[in-house]
Amino acid sequence: MKHLNKLFAAALLCTGLTSHAQNADHPWAVTIGANAVDTKISTTNNFSNRLGGYFNVKDQWNILPSVSYLNVARYLGDGFSFGITGSVNKIDKFIKPEAENYEIYNPGDLTYYGIDAEVKYSFKDLLKFKVVDPFLLVGGGYTFMGDASAGTVNGGLGLNFWFTENIALTVQSTYKHSFDDTRTPNVDIASHMQHFAGIKFQFGGKDTDGDGILDKYDECPDVAGLKEFNGCPDTDGDGIPDHLDTCPDVAGLPEFNGCPDTDGDGVPDHLDECPDVFGLKEFNGCPDTDGDGVPDHKDECPEVAGPKENKGCPWPDRDGDGVPDHLDKCPDVAGPASNNGCPEIKEEQMKQLNDYGRTILFNTGKFTFQEKTYPVLDNMAKIMREYPTAKFSIEGHTDSTGSDKINLPLSENRANAVKVYLIEKGIDASRLTSKGYGSSKPIESNKTVKGREINRRVEVVLQK
Repeated sequence: MKHLNKLFAAALLCTGLTSHAQNADHPWAVTIGANAVDTKISTTNNFSNRLGGYFNVKDQWNILPSVSYLNVARYLGDGFSFGITGSVNKIDKFIKPEAENYEIYNPGDLTYYGIDAEVKYSFKDLLKFKVVDPFLLVGGGYTFMGDASAGTVNGGLGLNFWFTENIALTVQSTYKHSFDDTRTPNVDIASHMQHFAGIKFQFGGKDTDGDGILDKYDECPDVAGLKEFNGCPDTDGDGIPDHLDTCPDVAGLPEFNGCPDTDGDGVPDHLDECPDVFGLKEFNGCPDTDGDGVPDHKDECPEVAGPKENKGCPWPDRDGDGVPDHLDKCPDVAGPASNNGCPEIKEEQMKQLNDYGRTILFNTGKFTFQEKTYPVLDNMAKIMREYPTAKFSIEGHTDSTGSDKINLPLSENRANAVKVYLIEKGIDASRLTSKGYGSSKPIESNKTVKGREINRRVEVVLQK
């Protein structure tokens, strides 16, 4: 009895703990403890005597001071379970079969064995207070008492007091009804009460990783984890379980799926090409100091704005005309952008060219130059070289002396001779064209010597 009281005290101390009855998560249960046999139950019709005798532990309960019963049970579902109980005891208190009164005597220290099958129904799911788990049972078994043995029909009730999810204190009282009951020791089995008190251990749920969370509820059944993450680990301790954490080994932020953002620029480190320097999202977390659209780590001139095509550096402009050298056809001579960075020839230069053109002297009737003309041609070439993008048409003219059959080809040959000479002096051939007009475009009268002299000329026309 002393041991039984200790078990009840332990149950009361643990009633505040989370607990669970035997269920599909823990389908197997084993209970070990002590049992007591009371043979008074069928000796009187007086209910008060029966009830009073039920609690008369010292005088009429037969108890072994040791572990004396074992129960193995399997959960069936919907609150039902099936179990087998084996018990042993010694009967040294037996009640004589008297109608109203009873007398306790020792029938000879009869050895008691019981093997019983039972179906239990738990009421736990109907109660809010889950620590206390009442149940009913029905079943049958076979009892040996001394030399006698017989089958019994059983019914009873009990309580489980759950300490933890897997351990409970169990108390139970079972009435065992015998149909061959003359209450003669060693001859038949008297109907009796059997009381049990023990510790129940439930188990059987599969927990592969041993983290205390059954596989059926564990989102990471092969890796030990935490209950708050349904059995999944959080290696870096950032509050995001590894299977949802893009950076499971480094503590990070929820908005970046568990990855850190060291420089605080809104680009997580694993996507940040410059994780230690505050930068811009459009440049994968890298800065663009000069704002030229080329991030600093790719910008060869990070402090000075420049185009992407030149790796973030400004294009060189040697002549300072605002036209970069790579677009400037005259990179060493200033000129407007409208003329590709080259200087534009002015009216005074064109007048000079034509003044030179009118002094070009050819041998009579030929398209070869007189010696004193070469300096004039050289001066024309010098002016043209100063304007390397300007294009010119060299036009030859004659006076009206002679026929057009002679004058037209002569004028063409003389214009071409000037062109050829200028090309030889370094003027690009693509910049020059030539054409002869014969005597068709006089600028003075051909009736005078002076007029004919002026009409024999070479003109330079700027091509737009």
